Amino acid sequence: MTPLTINRKPVEVLAEPDTPLLWVLRGELQLTGTKFGCGMALCGACTVHIDGEPTRSCVTPISAVGLREVTTIEGLSGPQVAMLKAAWTDVDVVQCGYCQSGQLMAAAALLRQNPKPTDADIDAAMAGNICRCGTYPRIRAAIHQAAAMAAA
Repeated sequence: MTPLTINRKPVEVLAEPDTPLLWVLRGELQLTGTKFGCGMALCGACTVHIDGEPTRSCVTPISAVGLREVTTIEGLSGPQVAMLKAAWTDVDVVQCGYCQSGQLMAAAALLRQNPKPTDADIDAAMAGNICRCGTYPRIRAAIHQAAAMAAA
């Protein structure tokens, strides 16, 4: 048994230490909001936060997590997140939606670290998150809108 803290709750999982966190989240814990995309940490669909930092769960073995806090899209919360979700809806970001949990995880980390990001800041923070539908301009607009809502 391996102890983990997922979305502020202690859990124990049966997986081997070298099992990717993504497979534990989706398979053992049934937290399916985190998506499998490429399996090589290139697309961002599997992004979670580990101690608040965006991390690719498809290449992170559970042995590397230890007692640090893992937050998935299901556990992402707070006023800033509510503003992001509202902006995502208002700007109509989602097309197919597959990448959106990873996009939101990256955007939430960005706004936590930089509450007034420029276009360049957004582009740098979101660069590792691929959207096959090409909604990048809407993602950027939604992040700006959420930042403006938070500043008001």
